[in-house]
Parts: sequence; C-alpha cells; structure tokens
Amino acid sequence: MNKGELFVQLLEKTSLIIVLFIIITKVKQFKYIFQKEDYKKEDLIVISLIFSFLGILGNYNGISVNGSLANTRIISVVSGGIMFGPIVGITSGFLAGLHRYVIDVGGITSLPCFVSSICAGILSGVLNEKIPEKYQWFYGILCGIICESITMILIYIMSKPQELAVDIIGKIYIPMIVGQIGIGILVSIIKTIKKEKEEVAAFQSQLALDIANKTLPYFRSINEESLNKICKIIKEEINSDAVSITDNERILAYVGVGEEYFKSPNIELSSMTKEAINKNTILNIQVNEEEKSLNERVKLKTGMIIPLTDTKGVVGSLKIYYIQKYDMSHSKKTLAIGLSQIISTLMEISKIEKIEEAKNKAEIKALQTQINPHFLFNALNTITSFIRIDPDKARDLIINLATYMRYNLEISDNLIEISKELEQVKSYVEIEKARFGDKLNVIYDIDQEINIKIPSLIIQPLVENAIIHGIRGNGGAGTVKIGVRKEENKIKVCVENDGITIDELIIQKVYKDDMPENKIGLYNVHLRLKLIYGSGLIIEKLEPGTKIEFYI
Repeated sequence: MNKGELFVQLLEKTSLIIVLFIIITKVKQFKYIFQKEDYKKEDLIVISLIFSFLGILGNYNGISVNGSLANTRIISVVSGGIMFGPIVGITSGFLAGLHRYVIDVGGITSLPCFVSSICAGILSGVLNEKIPEKYQWFYGILCGIICESITMILIYIMSKPQELAVDIIGKIYIPMIVGQIGIGILVSIIKTIKKEKEEVAAFQSQLALDIANKTLPYFRSINEESLNKICKIIKEEINSDAVSITDNERILAYVGVGEEYFKSPNIELSSMTKEAINKNTILNIQVNEEEKSLNERVKLKTGMIIPLTDTKGVVGSLKIYYIQKYDMSHSKKTLAIGLSQIISTLMEISKIEKIEEAKNKAEIKALQTQINPHFLFNALNTITSFIRIDPDKARDLIINLATYMRYNLEISDNLIEISKELEQVKSYVEIEKARFGDKLNVIYDIDQEINIKIPSLIIQPLVENAIIHGIRGNGGAGTVKIGVRKEENKIKVCVENDGITIDELIIQKVYKDDMPENKIGLYNVHLRLKLIYGSGLIIEKLEPGTKIEFYI
C-alpha cells in the first residue's frame, strides 16, 4: 500500500469519526452538555467517555501497516483536550491508548502509541487553558501534528527491529500528519453547537426585551384590563396557546384557549399552581388521565408554571400553555423563566406610585422618582442595540439594569453597607457607559478597606447628577471621578466631573434649603446628610466641571 492509498483510507476513517460525532451531538442530552459554559464533574465524565469512545473506534478502524495500525485515535484525543481541558484530554488519551495497547499486546508500535496517546491528552489539555478560543482549531491541528511526531519518535526509539520501525514511519507519517485536519473539523463542529446556543440566547433576549417594551406601559396601573393586555402580548410574541397571570389566591388574567372557562370568578388556583407558589419552584404541566375532564373543556396538554417574586417573596405565577403535548425544550423553559423575571421586576416598578403615596417623608418620595420611564426605555433600547452585535455585553447590561432597579426598589431609612451602595453606582454607570461609549470615562478611587454603613441612595444621585447635568449636557463627553477615601478620622466621598460647571445660583439654593428645579436628587442628598451627620454637601465649581463632596 502506497502513501496515497493510505491517506485516502485514513480520510475515510476520519470522515466516519466526524459523521459519528455529528450524530452524537444531535442527541438532546449530549448537545445540552456541549453547549454549557461551565462543566460539572458529571459533564466532564460524559464528555471524556464520548471522546474515549471515538478514540477506541479509531483503534478498531485502524489500517494495518507492517504490524502497526495507522488510525485516527490522536484526532479524537486532541479534539477533546483542546476543547474541554485536561480532564477530558488525559482521560480519553489514557483509555484510548490503553485500548490500543491491549488489542495488540507485544505489537511493534503498541507501547509507543500508548505513551503518545497520554502525551496527546496532556498537551491538548494544557493548551486549552493557554490559547484564545478563536485559535483552538489551529492549535488543535498543530497539537495533533506534534503528537503524531512524538509517536514516530517513540516508534523509532522503542520499536525493534529498528529497520522495520523506520519502514513503518516512512509509510504512515505523512498520511497521519495530513489527517490531523480532522481535529480542526471536530473543533469547528463543537464551536458551531456553542454558537447555536448563543444565537438562540440572542433571539430570546431580543424577544424578552421586545415584550418588556410592549408591556411596560400596562404595568404603570395594574388592573384586570392591563393584565389581560400583558397576557395577550406575551401569548402573541411567544406563539403559545394561552397565558395566565395569578396572585397567590386567584387568577388575575387569562388569555387564549380555555378563556371562557378560566375567567369564571369561581375558579380557584389548581393544586399544581399552589404547589409552585408555595415551594417557589417551576413546574412543568402534562395533562394526564385524571385531568381528562378538564382537558376536554380547554384542550390544553402542555405548559409551565413559573412563580413571580418580589422582595418579600412569591406574589403569584405566570402560566404558559400549549394545546400540543410535548416535552418543553430548554430554550422555551429559559425564555419562560426570563419572562417571569421581567414581569416580576415590572410588577415591582408598578408599586412605586403606591409606595410614594404611602410615604410621608419627602426624601423617600423624591428618591422613588429616580426610576423613571425615560431611563428604563433608554436602558432597554441600549441593551437592544447590543443584542445582535455583542450578546455577552447585552447579558451583562441586563444584569446591571436588574441590580440597579432592584436596589432602588429596596430603599429604606436603614443604613446599608457602602459596598452595596457602590455596587448600585457601578450598575448605573455601566448602563450609561453603554449609551455614550468611549466618550464617557469613569474613574474609581475606592479604598477597599473602608467598611462602613451609610444611608441608601446617597452616592448614586450624585453620580447621576454628574453624568446628566455635567457630562450629558456637554455632549456626553467627559470624565467622572468617584472617590471614597479616609481623611484622618473621617470618610470622604467625592464625585467630580469635567463637564458643564454647576450654576452658582443652584449652589446657593441647595445651601439655603431652597430646592432648585431639576435638582431634586442633589437637594435630597444634602438634606438627609444634614439630618444624619449634621453637615451636608460641599459643592465646588471647577473650570471646567463640578466637584461635590461630603464627610462621614
């Protein structure tokens, strides 16, 4: 057999491994594991067994050359190691190498192949932790070439008679080196699977944000009519057959199949809904024989019950139904969970006006207005713009927005850790930086050893004032400096910007306890500081910009 014929046969064997791997990735359970970002021990065991199996299959498909086996074992081992790390690489290298040795104990190349398989697992696993993801295919092929070269060196050193070893190397080396291109193909397949998840996530994020934008106006005044409109929007956007929102005792809104039945005032929550609410857990619905009478009425066969929560716990549930009976896909579950979280947050926002009416203290009332539709719409639009171009950035901004909004909803008269206040400040800043890009620069000068309690929402309004009235008024370009430092026996908090300089009249109004127009946040912070610490804000005009300080 000449080198050309051997190469063609090795190409066929490699193609078989690739096709088999594609079939494996089509299995839902395996595909779900490959798409994870963080792997548990059980996941790594499953992945190790898959690539060990592919390596062992490569041994069985080996082509006999003068007592040696030209095979695709190294392709499987390196692909596993380069993509999933040392555990997968070393495990599959050891098992596939051991199998190669066992099926030909005493063979002229058995021991060198066993050793080189382990080397391949170690080297590919180490490279996984060292190289950028986008170059994994290239380094995978390079690693495969190096490992096959190591195999040839070991054959030359360890195999006897040496003349036969040299003959084997001369026949198989070039075809097996060229065959390592299969590693690049396997790596590309895995990356395609992972990218598919990102594309689904991007679509779901876009869909969730669209729903949030469309339903937001109806959360400003929650009643039966507005909740029904919210359910209708969700139903149409996710193509479900029915959507319902409940509180902890009754159905608040229901739209879709079975509407005439579930809108009856005498209908209580089902036992499954009560269980989901009481346990604060997501439940999948599959209609069985015991529910046959209900199924004949409403014809619903599949669904999910997702609890809705606020800062006090479970306040109700979101229920999504389908008339077809099938297993809920991971993407549908993820979307439903995301929707429930958005609805929970928007329901909390809807409580702001009621809380404002119930509060008698002017500072609390003023602070509640910090969450406004303009900021929320701007933030949502900013996140939407990142969905397609940078899904990871979009997810980070969603987390920042959720942190910012939840913190605002939890404000109270109690003192909080300064680290929590700064976390909320950073969430707000990241959202604004996403809007203005490189034009907005924020510098933090924080002493990490400072661990004190301060009033809630005491720093964030100053940062917001610096960005809105200082930087944004200057075309969105400039720098904001946020400092928290010890000075003798006090803590100094400073917020400085190099944008538009504050008007002297505004400074005098703040000092005279005469609330200036459009400066309610600044004025509120000044009053609360005076009430708690005896002294308020120190406002200094810069050229250009403004510096605001206070001491604790």
